[in-house]
Formats: sequence, structure tokens, C-alpha cells
Amino acid sequence: MRQLRIEVSGLQPGAHLLAPAGMCSPGDAVTATTVTGGEITTVALEPELGLAALWIEAAGTSLTLTHIIAPAPIGQGYPEAVFAPRVTRYTAAAADLAEASRAIAAKAGGGRAGIDALVAEAEARFTYDHPEARFNDGTEAVPYLSCGTTPGSCVDINTYLVASLRAAGYVYGYFFPAEKGGVTHDMHCWVVTRHAGAVLDWDIAHHMKAGLGPTKPGLNPRPGWRVALGHSMGHCYRRGETTARLKLLAEPMQAGPDGTWQKLPITARLPAA
Repeated sequence: MRQLRIEVSGLQPGAHLLAPAGMCSPGDAVTATTVTGGEITTVALEPELGLAALWIEAAGTSLTLTHIIAPAPIGQGYPEAVFAPRVTRYTAAAADLAEASRAIAAKAGGGRAGIDALVAEAEARFTYDHPEARFNDGTEAVPYLSCGTTPGSCVDINTYLVASLRAAGYVYGYFFPAEKGGVTHDMHCWVVTRHAGAVLDWDIAHHMKAGLGPTKPGLNPRPGWRVALGHSMGHCYRRGETTARLKLLAEPMQAGPDGTWQKLPITARLPAA
């Protein structure tokens, strides 16, 4: 077993946070979570996704979450909820994107060839970046990018890809590059497809960042280790009269005064496998 430690700073004493409780994936299973520097006050469920979130009250200006990570049981796959179609503004394709995606997949011959074609199309529509404004900000469906390239992070690229595909899932957690010795400061996400019983992982962003050429299926095209903590977009967690609605919950988020949830400075550490 290993311990994934998430060190959170920049807190106000008494601040309320939400953090993912974790999940089981083909590689690893999060079996328990503890907090130092704060208290877990409630565990809330996301009923559609089968995920849990931890409501945490900070005691001081920093705290640490420790996830216990165990090898996944033999034969473990992704949860079925990963592949369940969901209609949210983060996942639903605009009409022109849906039409274009069907045409691209059909032209390639459908099936696995169609998946490959849609992955290539998503890769061609983006340059890797972390823009302040996301390409789908303010939209009620994922828009079609018909020409040129758009700056986007792994979240943006995979949002577009998931909206283009059927029977695909959006999974996220942390990736620890081998060259950084098991340390990272941000979440990472990837896409999982399922067709004719074959499950494939896709990481377009890492292919772009590492200059690996056209994206091919498989985890960790860059050397390193990853842990899945959640999946899907469009989450809702309730505690009493309070409702938290988030695009996703990959790392601890702090409740803002206007009802929004904000990212915090983090340092994540995972001993090398």
C-alpha cells in the first residue's frame, strides 16, 4: 500500500472544503482517507455517479489529506457509472458538434476506427495551454470547433473529446511525472472509451506535451504514476441546506462567499511505485 498526501495551503481557519473520497480503477483503489489540520464533518454521496465527497472544516491555514492507495483487485475495471451517458452542459455536444462527430466516425468506418478518428480530430483542434477563459465558458453545450486550433488544458481537450464520443468516460486524479520524484501541484484527467468490450485509455494532453506524435491508447505515455480519484462532469453534493454544484471534484475545493467553489494551492506527493 502507498499513501497519497495532498497538502493544502492558503486557508482561513474554519474554512469549509470539499474533497474527493476516491474511487477504484483498474490500477488502484482508494481504501481510506484521513485529514490532519482539519476535521471531516460529513461524507456526502453523488447518487448518479456513485462517488463520495468529504466535507472538511479547516482548523488553521493548512491541512493534509492522506489517501491510502492499494492495488486494485485482479480483474477490476472502471465503475459502470464512468460510461453512463449524462446530459449536462459539460458533456452534451452542441448539434453541429454531434453532427460533425457522427460524420467523422462514419467516414473512418465506425467502431474502433471511428474512435481513433475522433481522438485525432480532438487533438487537431487544440494547442496545449492553460487559458484563463475556457472554450466552452458560458455555453449550455460543448461547442463545435470547426477550424483552426484553440488553446486548452487536459480538461478542455477531454471535455471536447467526451462530447464527441459515445460510451466514453472522463476520469481524473493526479499524475506524478517520474522526473519530479512523485510530486505534483495540479490534477490531471484522461478519457476512457469502451467499444465491443474493449476498454482503452486516452491521454491527448500528455502526447502533446511530450511531443509523442499522434495520440495512441494507453496510460502513462510519459513515464510516471497516476491515481484516479473521480470521474464524470456535473457533480452535486448536499449537506443539510447547503448544495455544492461543481464541474468536477478532483482536488480539494474551498467554499466561496458567493456560493462558488475555488481551487487552492496544493502539493501532492506519492512515493514512487
